[in-house]
Amino acid sequence: MIPRIDVRGCSARKNFTGKLDFSFDADENWLDIPYVEFASSVKAALAYEIFSDEKAEVTGTVSFALKGLCSRCLATAEEEIVFPAEGVFSPSPEDEEYGYANGYVDLREFLRDTVLFALPQRLLCKACAEDETENE
Repeated sequence: MIPRIDVRGCSARKNFTGKLDFSFDADENWLDIPYVEFASSVKAALAYEIFSDEKAEVTGTVSFALKGLCSRCLATAEEEIVFPAEGVFSPSPEDEEYGYANGYVDLREFLRDTVLFALPQRLLCKACAEDETENE
């Protein structure tokens, strides 16, 4: 389950920072690499800060594993991914900000975007990955 941030509640308690550590199962439809699937749940380690203008900044990392067939040779391939997550939430969002309503920040769209940005263009087995780095 993906938690929400209660901006109003935190502000009322004068608790303007916090941490969130949780896991969730990513939607397989997020993957556009043929013959690849998530090998683990997505783990999120996030910190948030709420500002006086009611904006909330969320930073941290997401990590997950992929498994499937190598995009080049079709051998079995796996990859562990750790990716930075950073977003700003606002009740009246501007460019590059996520919106929130009723005092609660819903992290689902933010996490989906972060996972999508973290995905490699293709999954390579160890042999193909080493061959690619030698040719650079």
